[in-house]
Amino acid sequence: MRLIWKLLRQHISIGQLLGFFLASLFGITIILLSIQFYRDVLPLFSGKDGLMKNEYIIISKKVSTIGGFLKKSNTFSSREINDIERQPFTLAVGEFTPSLFKVTAGIGLQGGIGPRLSTDMFFESVPDQFIDVDLNQWNTDDIGNGIIPIIVPRNYLNLYNFGFAQSQNLPQLSEGLIGRIKLDIRLRGEDKEQYYTGKIVGFSSRLNTILVPQSFLKQANANFAAGQEANPSRLIIEVTNPSDPAINEYLNSKGYEKENETTDSGKMAHFLRVIIGIIIGVGLFICLLALYILMLSIFLLLQKNTTKLTNLLLIGYSSRQVAFPYQLITILLNGVILLLSFLLVGCIRPLYLHLFNDVFPGFIPSSTFPIYIIGLGMTAVVTIINLVIIKRKITRLLHLKKKP
Repeated sequence: MRLIWKLLRQHISIGQLLGFFLASLFGITIILLSIQFYRDVLPLFSGKDGLMKNEYIIISKKVSTIGGFLKKSNTFSSREINDIERQPFTLAVGEFTPSLFKVTAGIGLQGGIGPRLSTDMFFESVPDQFIDVDLNQWNTDDIGNGIIPIIVPRNYLNLYNFGFAQSQNLPQLSEGLIGRIKLDIRLRGEDKEQYYTGKIVGFSSRLNTILVPQSFLKQANANFAAGQEANPSRLIIEVTNPSDPAINEYLNSKGYEKENETTDSGKMAHFLRVIIGIIIGVGLFICLLALYILMLSIFLLLQKNTTKLTNLLLIGYSSRQVAFPYQLITILLNGVILLLSFLLVGCIRPLYLHLFNDVFPGFIPSSTFPIYIIGLGMTAVVTIINLVIIKRKITRLLHLKKKP
């Protein structure tokens, strides 16, 4: 074994091994840091109002009339909904279920501040997965006690505070305060009438409608509008990239209208995903390049020692003994690279976490355990490939020498 190490030291290229070391260290560090960064920022942007969430568009049919009558139905049929679901840009489709009965709501501030307000209104519902509000209080448990949870558009509150309240000298209301106000709800239809207490449990920035739980609305339609079918006139579509031109092409071809235009957050989310993917791709390319440099260095080292290594194989040394020093160098280099990459990620990560803590108080970073598993897995795969190739190269030398 000493003889093999002596031969190895004579022709080893420090420059080649250093090139592999630096390139591999740089590549693995980029990959691990990119993955950890993505995991850290994901909780900030993947919430209900987050940046990295999937985007939603709301569509309806164009309304056309002749002589004051609808030219054609503005509701969506099951066939049309199924066609939308089959489109490549569609992840999920939700229907807006309308109320088929009359709804009246009354409101009065505690203490008799201002006049009591009463108005006709409407209810709609969508599947819970499309709602951008915390759903902890969004349940039907309280409906049996006469309490209906309601979600209203955030712009309704803005219109009241900055429009109606100022013009009527009424107090402005915060979201927390209006959540404590009870609405007197009256439902009418089919010669039936029922009273409820409405409780506003959230404000939606995505859905410009007054929402109640879908199960309650379906039951109320069956009770107050028996025999009528609540066909949806609007649909909400979940898409990964709302700026995809295929969406507008499809909507225009079908005569559909998009109510909410693509938001800047959707474009930014898609751009951020692309950038992170590119960075990880660059890291993988650098790692592959480093692997190639290492194998080239090992091959050159073996080529310089071909005659001497072959003689060692012929005098009784096994291919495993001859390959061991080269394999040991590979294992040590990859092990040191992995440890240093973990160290670099640990040093760089606090820099951006400090910025996150300043911008998002109470920010909780994700665990680093997954990148340790990923790093170990990548290093194990690369090391095994190195060891197998080295062993095959040594074995081939023995087979070539034994040929007459």
